[in-house]
Amino acid sequence: MTNIVVGLIGLAIGVALGWLIAQLRTSQRIAEATSAARVATERLEAAEKIATDRDALATQFKALSAQSMADQNERATQSAQRTMSDAQRLLAPVSLALERLDRRLAEVEQERTDMTASLREQVAGVSTAGESLRKETASLVAALRKPQIRGAWGEMQLQRTAEVAGMLEHCDFQTQQTTTAQGAPQRPDMTVKLSGRRCIHVDAKTPLAAFLEAAQCDDAEEYDAQMARFARHVRTHIDQLSAKGYWRTDLDSPEFVVCFLPSDALLQAALQEIPDLHEYANRRGIVLASPSVLIPMLRTVALAWRQEAVARSATEVAALGRDLHKRLGTLAGNLDKMGRSLTSTVRAYNSALGSLETRVLVQARRFEHLGVTADDIASPAPIEEAVRPLTSPELTENQTEVGLPE
Repeated sequence: MTNIVVGLIGLAIGVALGWLIAQLRTSQRIAEATSAARVATERLEAAEKIATDRDALATQFKALSAQSMADQNERATQSAQRTMSDAQRLLAPVSLALERLDRRLAEVEQERTDMTASLREQVAGVSTAGESLRKETASLVAALRKPQIRGAWGEMQLQRTAEVAGMLEHCDFQTQQTTTAQGAPQRPDMTVKLSGRRCIHVDAKTPLAAFLEAAQCDDAEEYDAQMARFARHVRTHIDQLSAKGYWRTDLDSPEFVVCFLPSDALLQAALQEIPDLHEYANRRGIVLASPSVLIPMLRTVALAWRQEAVARSATEVAALGRDLHKRLGTLAGNLDKMGRSLTSTVRAYNSALGSLETRVLVQARRFEHLGVTADDIASPAPIEEAVRPLTSPELTENQTEVGLPE
């Protein structure tokens, strides 16, 4: 009985333990299931939240994208406007320059048109002038064929050359002077006066007949023949001038005469035909000269005249200096006398002042003590300054007449 009871109790305890163990396992499984369900729920909620956030983010991203695009478009528009404004501001001077260029091109085109018309007129004028010049040249050539006209032209060129050189007729040169040698009249075209009462004779020669003939020749041989004839004429004039010997009748003239050809082309042409023409002329006391040679020669003479004028001026200045020095000596003597007189006057004044103070004012001031007058008598001040004596040697030597060195 007892065993049964013990067995039943044991069975009951075993059943209870088994149920308890089963309950524990079930509770654990329920807890695990609950935990798993909670985790699943949290994950589901998280997934739903993520989905919601994703939708919100997508919506917000779309909004932000739209706003960003709008901002970018606005900024791009503003930047484009600023760029356009800057470009217009930068291109404004270019536009103005282009406008000015267009106007200038129009003006240049108008000027070109006017110039073309003027050029046509000038060409026509030049053609007319050329024809007129040709006629005048022909007339001049015809005139120069006359000996009198050639001589007058040569003398005119000679005087013009002298004027260009600064040798004016009224002071430095004379024209058309006549002298005689062995009873025969001789007439140099110009006599250039030199300093020291000397002179140079100049004769103008114009052997143009053959030269003008050569200028109108079309044939080379005829041209050479006429130029050779022209050179022979120049040599003949050299011989004639040498035979006149102007220096023989004027002892103040150097032993040569200047043969003046009124054009450099004439002298050059003669030298081309006769290269030793200068030596030929020099051996006969003749100096060949064209305007380019005579002008420096005359300018040298003018320089000598100016130097002589300077020398004369220096002599006059020396005379004036001596006279001024003498007058300064006289003035210094007078000043010395005046100084001595002033010194005597100052001494007399100071002496009178001493007498006034010691003899007169002493008695006069007694009236103040007696009450006759209240005014004080001022004492005159003595003169302490002395007259400055003459100390300069130039002024102290005024007693003798001192002149400048000769």
